[in-house]
Amino acid sequence: MEDPHSPLSMFLASTAHDMKNSISVLSGTLERLLDDASPETEKAYPQMAQMLYQTRRLNDSLMQLLALYKHVGTPAYPFDVQPLEVGQLAEQVVALERVLLESRGIGLELDIDPELVWHFDEDLIVGVVSHAVNNAVHYTRDRILLGARERDGWLEIRVEDNGAGFPAALLEAGGAAMNGMASGVNFLTNSAGLGLHFSREVARMHRHRERSGAVRLENGGRLGGGCFILTLP
Repeated sequence: MEDPHSPLSMFLASTAHDMKNSISVLSGTLERLLDDASPETEKAYPQMAQMLYQTRRLNDSLMQLLALYKHVGTPAYPFDVQPLEVGQLAEQVVALERVLLESRGIGLELDIDPELVWHFDEDLIVGVVSHAVNNAVHYTRDRILLGARERDGWLEIRVEDNGAGFPAALLEAGGAAMNGMASGVNFLTNSAGLGLHFSREVARMHRHRERSGAVRLENGGRLGGGCFILTLP
């Protein structure tokens, strides 16, 4: 990426931000329509639910782009680490995903320590966790678990589902992304690891006492399906 202070870089960042705002308006409109409808009363309900799912994917991509600008220090999008309640993070994710999950008949369970406070960039971590939930929608049968606990001095955030688990190809892509060898894999379609690479880079931006965050994928967990695990120092 070129100089984050250059006019072109600032223009591109502003354009991506405007596009994200437009997608948010579209997503909000679809959510209101779905809230007022049901599969029994609206024949277009399945199509609207699919449109909402796709807008979430596009929003994820724009979030990944804006994260790059935070990473290189674009003045308009600074990397901003603050002490925040993890429960409030979960509330934001629930609010973002509620209508999509209801339209798919998927339950979201929370297991969050209500007194847990951690230092992180709110926008980036909400983006990573929401992205993981969107991915779990693709794999789950009907349940997703969002959990957060302190473990051995780390914040561990887990997004688990009760599906058949991640396919071997995605687990391999995840390993490649964690090692910095992602080659354009789409986290939602299994084709390459851009989503995983984005999550990894966001995690690594969070540093404390020479430790940096990490992400990993595995199968099993409490619901027996795929598990996305984010750890922050």
